[in-house]
Amino acid sequence: MAYDGAVPTFVSAWKEHGLRTLAQTAAELVAATLPAPSKASVITYIPPDDDRSIRRGHHPAEALARILASRWQLPVQPLLMRSRHVERQRGLSRDERRRNVRGAFRSRGSVGGRIVLVDDVYTTGATVGAAATALRAAGARRIEVVTFARAVR
Repeated sequence: MAYDGAVPTFVSAWKEHGLRTLAQTAAELVAATLPAPSKASVITYIPPDDDRSIRRGHHPAEALARILASRWQLPVQPLLMRSRHVERQRGLSRDERRRNVRGAFRSRGSVGGRIVLVDDVYTTGATVGAAATALRAAGARRIEVVTFARAVR
């Protein structure tokens, strides 16, 4: 889904204003658009930033991953953790975003096979890129990224 029109308002309501039920709607839209990953062994998600999760009271990427995992009949596992605090990405350039998240994730252990990595919004790819680097370092052979929305440039 392109991150334009009504989508930013939807995402803001879901992420920043606590409308958790929108995760179900987001997952239904993703599942209606994408076929279930046929060769994936597990679904994981971008791990929460503790400060933002506490303030929000929920973690949108995890909720989206759990609902998709149920629909696609795949296990969901928290394969990643934050290795350091990351400043907010909003307002940063592509290069600044990459620097901001470089080395920000690490695997919780060794992983293998094909992994579906879920995040709520794909802007420049910096966050999922850094997370995928950590998963590959832990042994993942293939990583498919799934998001609810993507910024189109």
